[in-house]
Amino acid sequence: MNEADNLARRVAETLLQREGTGPAWGIAIDDAREGYALVRMKVRDDMLNGHRIGHGGMIFALADTAFAYACNSRNENTVAQNASISFLAPAHPGETLIAEAREVSRAGRSGVYQVSVRTADGRVIAEFTGLSRTIGGPVI
Repeated sequence: MNEADNLARRVAETLLQREGTGPAWGIAIDDAREGYALVRMKVRDDMLNGHRIGHGGMIFALADTAFAYACNSRNENTVAQNASISFLAPAHPGETLIAEAREVSRAGRSGVYQVSVRTADGRVIAEFTGLSRTIGGPVI
């Protein structure tokens, strides 16, 4: 792993430690590199909606977390400016969801990121697109 990727991993781990949400939901970081993050979360019963499938807000939150780690990976404080998600299939209790965030482009203080949310066996659950805005200062 190179120096930039080591920094990205430290930033992601720091953000996760500072959050109340990620640890409460059992989010784990599998990988974090410059412009990239891979995180996972197991769907628990308290994450289900009234149809007994994964609540859209929880799926969005997982994707948003991967987005945050990818767009902050250069150790510059960066926040979401806009985000959208398309839900493509239901997530079921006990399934592990994996969110993979990739930087698509950066220009000035803005960046575009694509996040795919899949089950551990590769079934597509959702596609998320996030627009980031760098606000200045280091994360760590």
